Amino acid sequence: MKICIVSDSHDRGPMLATAIAAAKALGAETVLHCGDLIGANTLLASLKLGLPIHAVHGNNLGDPVSIARLACHSEGLLHYHGNDATLTLGGRLIFITHYPHIGHAFARAGDHDLVCCGHSHEPEIRCLENYKGGQSWLVNPGTVAGLGAPAATWILGDLTTMRFELQQLETSR
Repeated sequence: MKICIVSDSHDRGPMLATAIAAAKALGAETVLHCGDLIGANTLLASLKLGLPIHAVHGNNLGDPVSIARLACHSEGLLHYHGNDATLTLGGRLIFITHYPHIGHAFARAGDHDLVCCGHSHEPEIRCLENYKGGQSWLVNPGTVAGLGAPAATWILGDLTTMRFELQQLETSR
């Protein structure tokens, strides 16, 4: 199962939709958003693409009430989880948070196959040794908005092979 991992869209709806459309063209079946959406309008174009979106807050909450309301009326496409989320997708246990330090701690704990985070606007893909004697992936897609970063980025992940590829958004800012 392929997934699109994004974060820090900061109300840049067209950029988010461009990344999700590219991921869908590459076979992604769902989207994980690691926070800092800001508002419900950010998601409108993305929801029209028909992929389920799992999103968490971030430190820039914007309008969480409108986002939650949009989730209630999205016919199951938008799942707004709050501060963090634990999901099972493609047979893998996944944890989503906004903050890298929390993501790092959860990856090291070893309860999840994949931990996704955002916030830093710096992409990172690492396989960490965990405290249970195995390995967990820690993935930060950077910022799909490209704010304070050299490029707007997102990650295409394959949960079958556990491969994660950093993608640069093909659009002008």
